[in-house]
Amino acid sequence: MQITKYMVKRIFLIGFMGAGKTTLGKVLAKRLEIDFIDLDQYIEGRFRKSVREIFAKEGEEKFRQMEKNLLHEVSDFEDVIIATGGGTPCFFDNMDYMNAHGVCIYLQASTDELYKRLVNGRSSRPILSGKNDKELYSFIEETVAFREPFYAQAGLKFDTGSLESRREIDNAVERLQQLLQKKGCIA
Repeated sequence: MQITKYMVKRIFLIGFMGAGKTTLGKVLAKRLEIDFIDLDQYIEGRFRKSVREIFAKEGEEKFRQMEKNLLHEVSDFEDVIIATGGGTPCFFDNMDYMNAHGVCIYLQASTDELYKRLVNGRSSRPILSGKNDKELYSFIEETVAFREPFYAQAGLKFDTGSLESRREIDNAVERLQQLLQKKGCIA
């Protein structure tokens, strides 16, 4: 059995796409010497199809059921950080489930910051492709507002701020680790 430097069961990172779930999650997991799971990548590995392909072939309803089932599966793992998809908290009882099975952290970023992070990568995200700049900004604003009541149920909230440089990422991870220690989520 491996003894980790920091004792933690599981940490769920939630928030809108581009909020920094994967970016911060990977660095924090490495720092804490625990595993990192990106739920979307886990789904893709299990079904050997991209999320885009699953959505196109099976539809959102089927995808959300798969997502829920695999969320429950990874929630059995210990000493892990799990980055969920942006919509994961908004379906079924996923928020209650995550809160009951670990520490749930809502990674927040302003609409302007999310727009900056997503504008150049929109072609790789099915839900964003085809939107012009104005449509993208409006979509982010409206979707975050819709999802906010779900995200707000997280036990902790964390403003990711700017994540444009390695230094900013490291500083954000340091602040996140301090928050987790202060709240007694990690030893």
